[in-house]
Amino acid sequence: MREISSLAELKSLVGQEVAVSDWVQITQERVQLFADATGDHQWIHLDVERCKKESPFGGTIAHGFLTLSLLPMLMEHTVRMSDVKMMVNYGLNKVRFPAPVPVGSKVRGRMALLSVEDIPGGAQVTWQVTIECEGGDKPVCVAELIGRRYG
Repeated sequence: MREISSLAELKSLVGQEVAVSDWVQITQERVQLFADATGDHQWIHLDVERCKKESPFGGTIAHGFLTLSLLPMLMEHTVRMSDVKMMVNYGLNKVRFPAPVPVGSKVRGRMALLSVEDIPGGAQVTWQVTIECEGGDKPVCVAELIGRRYG
């Protein structure tokens, strides 16, 4: 866990990789729960037997949006800003899914700080988050995550 004690300290980290999360297991149960929550029941995520026969991935894969939805958890478990009363999601830029996430694999996030801009009552913070799959040669998700922090 990277502890950041002030806005000034945060601003000093712009342009750097700030933290790397722990690995998170992607289980078939997690994929099923996500499918049920979103209504996305495409067979490449859920039908293990069909995927063994027909999928180019050799098995089920996580939804790209499931991978993206891990961003708040990865950030929460990786970076703590002690002088913040409230953080809110503001949006995303440039989201890409360069490689699939095989069910049964582990993923982690690398957080690089792109910018910190003053806004009324706080700061807008933009992170480059790169999610990688254990043993993979390409990232599975790359996104710019924008949050607003209020102190």
